Amino acid sequence: MAAVTTVREAAGFKKDFTRVQRDIAASQKIHRESMSYTQGVIRTLKANKVAMISLGFIIFLVIVAIFGPIIFPGYEKQDLLNTLQAPSLKHLLGTDELGRDVLTRLIRGTRISLFIGFAAETINLVVGIIYGGIAGFLGGKVDNLMMRIIDVLMSVPQTLVMILMLTVLKRGMGTLILSLTVTGWIGLARLVRGQILSLRENEYAVAAKVLGAGKREILFNHLLPNTVGPIIVNYTMSIPGAIAAEAGMSYLGLGISVPEASWGNMLQFGASQFPATLWLFFAPAVLFALSMLAFNLLGDGLRDALDPKMRK
Repeated sequence: MAAVTTVREAAGFKKDFTRVQRDIAASQKIHRESMSYTQGVIRTLKANKVAMISLGFIIFLVIVAIFGPIIFPGYEKQDLLNTLQAPSLKHLLGTDELGRDVLTRLIRGTRISLFIGFAAETINLVVGIIYGGIAGFLGGKVDNLMMRIIDVLMSVPQTLVMILMLTVLKRGMGTLILSLTVTGWIGLARLVRGQILSLRENEYAVAAKVLGAGKREILFNHLLPNTVGPIIVNYTMSIPGAIAAEAGMSYLGLGISVPEASWGNMLQFGASQFPATLWLFFAPAVLFALSMLAFNLLGDGLRDALDPKMRK
């Protein structure tokens, strides 16, 4: 009796459903579009609002650095009748000890500081990639010798190298960039070497070698492109370090000298007048802090976007 009841219940249960014919073509259709590595990086980066805001601020700084001094010239113009004036409609950020407009000098300083940061780290990028790539790919005695050279250079503090070079050589932008690149490429070179050592035995590298590809082709066409993620992140997060080094040297009076403007020498003079003239220190300090924060937050966002394991 119980079995009959169960059959009846099952028959009534089936009446509540409609049988759908199986569609083989629809079941095999790919509803989600394929996405390349670059598209995935861009999508992940766009989803990171903090990184996008940081990128927008950096782009704004670059635009100001390029076009600002053209729109607001006369950063060296003196007005001795209006020295150390507080911010006003005429001078939005006040004036310094020689009556020069602080806003105009801050815009000029943005160009100088950003140029030094980007130029120095670009040189470090090129040297580090070539040196680390060669050391990691060749390996053996060549790698051992090249790493010992790096060990010797690392034993000398970069700050000491910068101070010595800026003391002995003629001070200026070129000397400052040179002092930042003497040992600044070491960290990236070690990073690239480690990446190459882990990639050179992969299947695609071995296959390229079997197919007759030369060492240069394997290195530059197969191995280095696969290290682009860590390289970009390192480059982005090294720029604020170079800008900070320029500011530090200029603050000590060893970097960019007046009447040229940079964030460092503006901070140096603002600190000497603090707290009597807050605007002289506050304006470059805030811009410097925001730029450092923006570069570091963008670097964090790029690290998450370029690493497939950290994508959501």
